[in-house]
Amino acid sequence: MDGTAIIIILAIAGVASVLLFALKGLLDQVPDVIDSAGKARDAWQRFKKPEVPPLADEQEPPAAA
Repeated sequence: MDGTAIIIILAIAGVASVLLFALKGLLDQVPDVIDSAGKARDAWQRFKKPEVPPLADEQEPPAAA
């Protein structure tokens, strides 16, 4: 009976450590996912509203060489 209790305690501790390790790995990826989502949102907004180049009369003449 005593051996069984020790095995059960070790098994529970092992499962808990694996779960904590997996959770840490998942949480370490969250900042990268948030940064990527922000970059994707910015790229989508730039795609939807492209910048219009200035008109030809508003441009400065080329500098003399």
